Amino acid sequence: MSRVGVVTFPGSLDDRDAQRAVRLAGGEPVPLWHGDHDLQGVDAIVLPGGFSYGDYLRCGAIASHSPIMREVVSAAERGVPVLGICNGFQMLTEAHLLPGGLIRNDHGSFICRDQVLRVENTTTAWTHEFEQGDEIVVPLKNGEGGYIADAETLAMLEGEGRVVFRYVGVNPNGSLNDIAGVTNERGNVVGLMPHPEHAVEPGFGPDTAAAMRSGVDGLRLFTSALQSLLAA
Repeated sequence: MSRVGVVTFPGSLDDRDAQRAVRLAGGEPVPLWHGDHDLQGVDAIVLPGGFSYGDYLRCGAIASHSPIMREVVSAAERGVPVLGICNGFQMLTEAHLLPGGLIRNDHGSFICRDQVLRVENTTTAWTHEFEQGDEIVVPLKNGEGGYIADAETLAMLEGEGRVVFRYVGVNPNGSLNDIAGVTNERGNVVGLMPHPEHAVEPGFGPDTAAAMRSGVDGLRLFTSALQSLLAA
């Protein structure tokens, strides 16, 4: 059974949810602590959502310099799959594992809603169980989720197909090019602002046409990673 580390930082909110998502996908979740230097030999890593270190300075800025992140960066550079969700996405940009950055929502308010996303890239470790163009629904909750990058970086991301998820129907935070998630060049590191770990179990996900709270679109990110590990 593949072991997936989930890092807890001071202020993490969704670490237990991410652990549960890993378990439901068929993996073994391994709790990791921000102050440690040991990844305990995990096969993949999730950086969960929340407000690490109280979101002082820029969101994710302090967390990106925590002891465990030195190990995460080294693991990512070796090809270990890494998923950053919301605050975890912010950490990945601050650690320069992903390009661009996240800023305050353009409307100035925290937003919480079920969000439609289009899957743009199915070649990453976290998305190969999707079909390109799939539209999925997962919860979104952020106050600083506006994705930004300079024109050259945006052109590079678009030209190389490194936009993984794009907002559909409404852009909830002013992200450039409606970008909801991106990947690194190798495809093992993915960051996104919406929360797939909140759409993994019937009865607790977004509403669907079939039934209330029945949406489980987020589970495929976690099963994708586990399958990619088995195939490696």
